[in-house]
Amino acid sequence: MKVLIVDDEVIIRTGLSSVINWEANGFTVLEPAASAEEALLRIPAERPEIIFTDIRMTGKNGLEMAHEVKKEYPDTEMIVISGFDEFVYAQQALREGVSDYLLKTSRPDEIIQAALRAKGRLEQRRQVDELGRAKEAVVNRSFLRELMTSASNPDEQMAVELWNRYPHLRTIKGQQQLQIWIISAQTEDLGEVNNLEVLHSKLGEMLTGLLPSEWLPWNESLLLLVKIEVNHQGWNPVEQAIQKAGQVLQCETFAACGRSVEDVRQLREAVDTAVQASSYAWLLSHERCIRYDELGERKGLRMVCTQEEEAALSSLLRAGSTEDLRTEIGNILERIKQNDQATPGSMQAYLHSLLITGYRWLERTASSIGYLNPLPHGEQIDKLALANRPEETLMVHLESVMKQYSLMVSGISPVQRALAYIHDHLDQSLSLSQVARHVHMNPNYFSEVFKRETGQNYIEFVTQAKLRKAMALLRETPAKISEVANQIGYEDIKYFNRLFKKFTGQTPSEYRSKS
Repeated sequence: MKVLIVDDEVIIRTGLSSVINWEANGFTVLEPAASAEEALLRIPAERPEIIFTDIRMTGKNGLEMAHEVKKEYPDTEMIVISGFDEFVYAQQALREGVSDYLLKTSRPDEIIQAALRAKGRLEQRRQVDELGRAKEAVVNRSFLRELMTSASNPDEQMAVELWNRYPHLRTIKGQQQLQIWIISAQTEDLGEVNNLEVLHSKLGEMLTGLLPSEWLPWNESLLLLVKIEVNHQGWNPVEQAIQKAGQVLQCETFAACGRSVEDVRQLREAVDTAVQASSYAWLLSHERCIRYDELGERKGLRMVCTQEEEAALSSLLRAGSTEDLRTEIGNILERIKQNDQATPGSMQAYLHSLLITGYRWLERTASSIGYLNPLPHGEQIDKLALANRPEETLMVHLESVMKQYSLMVSGISPVQRALAYIHDHLDQSLSLSQVARHVHMNPNYFSEVFKRETGQNYIEFVTQAKLRKAMALLRETPAKISEVANQIGYEDIKYFNRLFKKFTGQTPSEYRSKS
């Protein structure tokens, strides 16, 4: 914290600055000023937080200086250190905003204590100010989010409120416009940035320091509302700021810009077009910046697989090579990227049809060999993941189909036979050895394989299978609770009740009454 000493007596100002150990108490003493006039000239550049001043000096006196300082810099702490112990001076000092009045005969420890009190007041005010700013920022951001997510354009009242909250975004018609950018960042080594949310927050704060803008978290990206000059010269300042921020944070950025608008009441269009542009993130991943106005009139891809494509896919899945599957997926996606008519919606629809084709082929194959076990279905497809991470999503689903086919044609596994046996004998006390014997396996080895394939140990699986059957019986039949317990192999009704409540959080009676 910076301290300035003002006194026209060289011995006083030199003594105050050198005798007291300011540094040990967290202060930095600036070069003392020999007059109020000198101090007033230096204060704008040096910005001391605490000023010690004499009252009677050649030229302006200390109280006149205090009046001017408090007018321009109201948070500055003013401390008078005078040779005059007069009540009238103290009264006037208080009126001019002086926070302490000391005599030049004061001991060094009294002077440093006055400085520490001033420091404490400054820090307390700053904490209050920071808290106020933080609360205001939360309220403002909530308003901005409401504005950006509204289904319609802002009305006149909301437009006025926006300018009141963010006056630096107010535009001059014909000279300035507003833009919406949706920006995402990626980095391999997050370092101190422990997640993408923090990374985007740092990116947003940096951009608002470089541009007249405000930002919001936006799904897994950030949304930037920025004011631009219509006739700017040279490289686009927004792109330049995004690149600079990316370099500082050591991350790769992808930015999508919507249409520029002149009036805040057109923001809905700016947001919608920015969202549309950002949906091209995968298709145009070789670009670091996409503008909606540059996308053109794309007609879209064919959205359904051809018979030839279905035949090629089934042949690939039948072959069972994971590497060949990955290669072909890469080829398909590269062809899509090379198609200058591709749109995110048509790409998503085409890839979805590709996956549905794979699942239907699997169902037909299962039917042809009389395979009756449950199969994976296309309802599991996450369409958002398909649009944003197509390679990974296609690989997960089609590899699952490939493995299921391989399992079907190689015969039902011992564990599957065991599961069928367990479900057929839930009314019995099924030991692991008994089931292992049924599938002709060593009990220890069967236990390992069972857990690997089902994700549960044998006892857990059997217990849960029994309790799920009990739940179905309670829902669907009028059987007594004791009869339900017997039908899943439990003769001790109290033991059954304890197991059921542990599994469902309810007693059998409570479960039946609420079903």
